[in-house]
Amino acid sequence: MTDQPNAIDPLQAKLESETAKIPWRELQRFFAQGRAIQVAAGVDLIEVALAISRDERPQVEGWLATGAVERVSDAQATDWIAADALVWAVVVRPWVLVQSLD
Repeated sequence: MTDQPNAIDPLQAKLESETAKIPWRELQRFFAQGRAIQVAAGVDLIEVALAISRDERPQVEGWLATGAVERVSDAQATDWIAADALVWAVVVRPWVLVQSLD
């Protein structure tokens, strides 16, 4: 039986296993390369990662339009450095998606 109602999506399981708390300072090189994407609080980081991985353009464009997903700003990066912040992060090549722990 392959259509189990509670079957875990393999891509979702992979992304969940690769999501971790990490000091922002360790992600600075991705920010410098323009590859750090911030996911707003209240938006599911894994849901965004899945949508980007699956090229779900309308969903991603909706988040971009509302600011729920955006490149990490210089001001935000500076604040995180000053606070020595930890962030949730997951890689969806070529992007690194981050979400504040606040």
